[in-house]
Amino acid sequence: MTFLRMQDMDLNGKRVLIREDLNVSIENGNITNDTRICAAIPTIQQALAAGARVILMSHLGRPEEGIAIENQLEFSLAPVAARLAQLLKCKVHLVQDYLQKPATLDAISDPVILLENVRVNAGEISNNDSLARQYAALCDVFVMDAFGTAHRAQASTHGVARYAAIACAGPLLASELGALQRSLENPERPMLAVVGGAKVSSKLEVLQNLATKVDQLIVGGGIANTFLVACGYNVGKSLYEPDLVPVAAALMQTTSIPMPTDVVVASEFSATAVARIKSVDALADTDMILDIGPQSAEAFAAVVAQMKTIIWNGPLGVFEFDQFARGTETIAKAIAQNKGFSIAGGGATIAAIDKFGVTDSISYISTGGGAFLEYVQGTKLPAVEILEERAKLRIP
Repeated sequence: MTFLRMQDMDLNGKRVLIREDLNVSIENGNITNDTRICAAIPTIQQALAAGARVILMSHLGRPEEGIAIENQLEFSLAPVAARLAQLLKCKVHLVQDYLQKPATLDAISDPVILLENVRVNAGEISNNDSLARQYAALCDVFVMDAFGTAHRAQASTHGVARYAAIACAGPLLASELGALQRSLENPERPMLAVVGGAKVSSKLEVLQNLATKVDQLIVGGGIANTFLVACGYNVGKSLYEPDLVPVAAALMQTTSIPMPTDVVVASEFSATAVARIKSVDALADTDMILDIGPQSAEAFAAVVAQMKTIIWNGPLGVFEFDQFARGTETIAKAIAQNKGFSIAGGGATIAAIDKFGVTDSISYISTGGGAFLEYVQGTKLPAVEILEERAKLRIP
């Protein structure tokens, strides 16, 4: 990938508009997880150190476009501004009327400006050309640093990059792309992908793309049930997709996909369900598979130990319930102990990593959910493509 990088730009005295992904969970006005905010801090600090006038932009949730933020305050970035100020140890000025009164930004002396939720602006999601030009007029340099939204062609992620005087990638975006390139385009072998989740259909393209790249593919969660049916097993009343059984069978012809030999079942999906371990060939019609069994977990962990590159997306069971968490925990700890390169992404995956205390032992944890999946399935990311296009106009 060839694009301009923020660290190579002269930012001194420049208005630098940085698109970050500050879309965090907020309950009763309190941020419940500030991981994305913390991930953005090094980029902001680097821009400040270079002498930039930093202007940040982000979305938060799904507010109604065209409705003033005062009428949907639950989507305000005010709590984010407060947390940024704490982490940066400087004032962060939250601005609402930046489109109506753009000149007011120049009068603000605070070192960091945060523009209110971009998704209240009419035309943001549709990548409106006029809105993109308005964003571009706010800056001398536009920095795309939000990997988590790089798969969306919206005014604040794509359109603005077309019209800004200079458009470049921020350090966080560049590091995310570098980690993905390392794991997918030039991996050290042998290479493993661990893909969990409820449905094959939700990750079909991911599975198909990975099957052509990896040496082994471990599937878990509801996805594994469809593969078990393809192997001729009865999965009881477990979730599986009959229409995709032939697809699962075909994938098993493409790469090595080990199947569990034992599973953890229950008669219902609930936090109080009684867990029972059964051989995969001994399930009753009333059984529901909610995790891989201990034998399978150890066998899969042994596979993990042999790998030099690991991509992980999705839990292997219903890890939110402790009685169905052992499979995911075993694999998480095996990946953490592996000395090769590991990359993990996706909301549930990151939640599992947090739960089992292995955050510091995974080589790279992606901040993107949908963007991570789209890159892994081989889809071009619009926000990255436009940066590459702009770079061609500047690089001889």
